[in-house]
Amino acid sequence: MDRQIAKKLNDEGIRSARGRPFTYENVWLLRHRWGIPTAKINGVAANPTRWPDGTYSVQGAAAAIGVTAQTIFDYLAQGLISGRQSTKGQPWQISLSSDQIDQLQSRLQRIRRSRRGAS
Repeated sequence: MDRQIAKKLNDEGIRSARGRPFTYENVWLLRHRWGIPTAKINGVAANPTRWPDGTYSVQGAAAAIGVTAQTIFDYLAQGLISGRQSTKGQPWQISLSSDQIDQLQSRLQRIRRSRRGAS
């Protein structure tokens, strides 16, 4: 994990090019620039629809609501749903109740109806 890598670098006295301690953001940026993948929280397997704690992956949330994965990212950014990542670059763990799923599906139906009426 990026935080652990930054901590280890700092513990060993290694500093960034500007002489500052490493942060997890520095490590993430370096990995991103050099194409170094993160360690997946579920090994090499694809993300499951639901995690063992009952939260959804992005793909699982998209399937449950009936939208694309990009829409799930939009919902996260807009605060319509909540989720967490153990660190930047790791898979999302999205908390969704059946009521939230129903509400989001109803919202989609209203949006689709209004778009049809406008055309």
